[in-house]
Amino acid sequence: MLRRQLIQLFFWTVPFAALVACSGSRPGQAPIPENYEDEVAEWKANRVASLSAPTGWLRLAGMFILEEGENTFGSGPEADIVFPDSTLPPVAGVFDHSGKQVQMNAREGVTFYIEEEPVSSMLIYDEEMETVPHITYNQLEWLVIARQDLKAIRLYNKQNEKADRFTGFPHFEIDPVWRREARFIPHPEGTTIPIANVLGQVEEYPSPGRLEFTIGDVLYTLDALEGSERLFIIVGDQTNGEETYGAGRYIYIDYPEQEDQMTILDFNLAYNPPCAFNTFTTCQLPPPQNRLDVPILAGEKIPVEWSGL
Repeated sequence: MLRRQLIQLFFWTVPFAALVACSGSRPGQAPIPENYEDEVAEWKANRVASLSAPTGWLRLAGMFILEEGENTFGSGPEADIVFPDSTLPPVAGVFDHSGKQVQMNAREGVTFYIEEEPVSSMLIYDEEMETVPHITYNQLEWLVIARQDLKAIRLYNKQNEKADRFTGFPHFEIDPVWRREARFIPHPEGTTIPIANVLGQVEEYPSPGRLEFTIGDVLYTLDALEGSERLFIIVGDQTNGEETYGAGRYIYIDYPEQEDQMTILDFNLAYNPPCAFNTFTTCQLPPPQNRLDVPILAGEKIPVEWSGL
């Protein structure tokens, strides 16, 4: 309930639409490739494969915040952290959380695996680690995640028949009008913007620039976040809470390659954040300036048969 209230607190503030003056030609609808419907279908297929992968979001089975000190774990009620029933011994081991580190120690007779190598005791998290190890035990896989000062165990259960049957979320019909040209306007180097998550935490993220695009006769803007290979957009609109997920949706778009700084913002590829269909998540929420006062009738709709925050 608290996390749901936090989503509402950050999302249902006054919507923000950037109706601004524009010098020069306005961006409009983007050109449509001949095989556009095939491209969107391929995107949907890749999304289904990613979500239902062994460590896809659909198989996420728990998020357990670690207390400082020893945290016993297992599938019995006597454990501090209770994994799914019968997947582990009643008390299988201990997560020892000390400051910036987490040590995992197995109980006698219990063996875990990292990359198919047996382990019984090892440091599984340190802020200096380049790669956080994934630990496996039968169909379970887990790792430590950090959210500012919080450390938590993220648990996947690969044995999930519902995920096996997944074929995709409801989706608006593909409409080429929602494939928009967008002008990328760089921010000064080092610009960051505050982004809240469902835990109530706020963190500054690098923002390389904003996007200008039109819907009808109105010019809007969205601040972009820096991705490893593409720009990442967190956007809210007036369909949220009715036809689409209440806390907004995500989109990735290409960095502009041309001198005119133009790229394509395709709302047909807007997708649900993990918190739309899984409660064990820490999703980021749209910043106020990315909450559009217009309905975006494109992309993924509210998930059905899946419970989120």
